[in-house]
Amino acid sequence: MIILASQSPRRKELMGLFRVPFTVRVAEVSEDMDRSADPAGQVALVSRRKAEAICRTPEDVVIAADTIVVCQGEILGKPKEEADAFRMLRLLSGKSHQVMTGLTVLYGEKAFVGTEITDVYFRSLTDGQIRDYIRTGEPMDKAGAYGIQGGAALFVEKLVGDYYNVVGLPVCRLSQILEEIQ
Repeated sequence: MIILASQSPRRKELMGLFRVPFTVRVAEVSEDMDRSADPAGQVALVSRRKAEAICRTPEDVVIAADTIVVCQGEILGKPKEEADAFRMLRLLSGKSHQVMTGLTVLYGEKAFVGTEITDVYFRSLTDGQIRDYIRTGEPMDKAGAYGIQGGAALFVEKLVGDYYNVVGLPVCRLSQILEEIQ
């Protein structure tokens, strides 16, 4: 059985690309990170904690992911409130940043743990554009306070890397891992 350890509707939707049956189980673990440590390593660690928290049999494949945005050395998770979303989007305006998704796949005694990184470049935004976007409610449950697959697509000048990584699940890398374990 394939188990997606996530409550994210976006990850669930992306798993549909694989056209294989899977079930969703939410892992209740802390997503706290050591902000003084390497962000790529920290987000991978959170994904591993999520995967390990799921009960499974040796035949099960457990997939877990966690996504953060890193801009100028600051880790941006999900905003706590609208003012926090505004602060994050103001920080991202006119700059490049990295979207990092920690990905863990557990199968039997095997553990594949890593971080996919995509560089994203935002155009300069006005305060009005930021406020209008926040009013949609879209930023409130997303790392970095934006969803590239939604209204924030209008802010992205370019990206280098896996688009789906920015959505929340690096499907190309995941497909490579699943091919390796078959």
